Amino acid sequence: MNDLNAIVESAQVAFAQAVTPADLENAKALFLGKSGRITELMKGMAALSVDEKKSRGAAINLAKQAIEAALTARRQALADAELQAQLRAEALDVTLPGRQRGQGGLHPVSLTMERIEAIFGSMGFDVAQGPEIESDWFNFTALNTPEDHPARSMHDTFYVEGGSETAPNLLRTHTSPMQIRYAVQHVKKYSSKANGGEGHGLFSGDMPEIRVIAPGRTYRVDSDATHSPMFHQCEGLWVGENVSFKDLKFVFTDFCRTFFESDDLVLRFRPSFFPFTEPSAEIDIQFQSGPLAGRWLEVAGSGQVHPNVIRNMGLDPEKYIGFAFGMGPDRLTMLRYGVNDLRLFFDGDVRFLSQFQ
Repeated sequence: MNDLNAIVESAQVAFAQAVTPADLENAKALFLGKSGRITELMKGMAALSVDEKKSRGAAINLAKQAIEAALTARRQALADAELQAQLRAEALDVTLPGRQRGQGGLHPVSLTMERIEAIFGSMGFDVAQGPEIESDWFNFTALNTPEDHPARSMHDTFYVEGGSETAPNLLRTHTSPMQIRYAVQHVKKYSSKANGGEGHGLFSGDMPEIRVIAPGRTYRVDSDATHSPMFHQCEGLWVGENVSFKDLKFVFTDFCRTFFESDDLVLRFRPSFFPFTEPSAEIDIQFQSGPLAGRWLEVAGSGQVHPNVIRNMGLDPEKYIGFAFGMGPDRLTMLRYGVNDLRLFFDGDVRFLSQFQ
């Protein structure tokens, strides 16, 4: 019996020293394998008498059961240790704040567009939206643009499929077409004679003034640090019976000072030429303080609406007069936030855009 007790103790020690399941299986083979010590003892019983086989066999079985019990216990201990290690590796620290998806925000140009709409909305201007694929008539002809004007060239304008050779479709080069569309619809509300620019039956009755801005995307064949093939514009129009250039200066000066939050902002109107206004003027601004102090910066084009454009709205230019302006929200955004490269707005770099949230 002493030899069996020694074998059981040796097995228990060997199993306890096994640190992996593979080590444990190797230790098991030493005692319960085909050539294991218990197996060899079982084979040696053939030479014993019947009475000796009974007593010896019972003792060997008890030793085998003890070894199997120690093996099972060690297997469970190794499995429990592996589970605990896995739990520690995958543990969640419930004391940490929960993970949340980052909160986005509006693009800086969108913030500028909203600001423009809010300021002009406070002055009684409506906001008009329209198609980005425009007809030649609304984009050029209705705005008094000559047939040979450079802007009609394919080098400056994106023409698209559709329309005809004499009336092609294009990606609008400005949002001024919406001034015509809005005015035509406005006039139609008050006169069945409004014809959308066919040159007869001009409306000369009474109607509310037209006040509208048209913000949106526009397209031209141009790309550098200060120009993009796709850019934003905001056109404005005010038409009535007694709307003068003085009103234009007052409205735009008030807008600029409100937009830039600077009461000492100075505006300059320089004579210029646009086919849809007469007289026409470029609008420059000058900051009195800050990094841009003292410099004149061009921000818009403007002028008194040309009589031909008034006619194309379906109105009688002998009675109705107005002013129009066009500015680039992208340019205003650059000035407001001190950005010197327009392309940064369209690169989609979250590190850059997150600064404006």
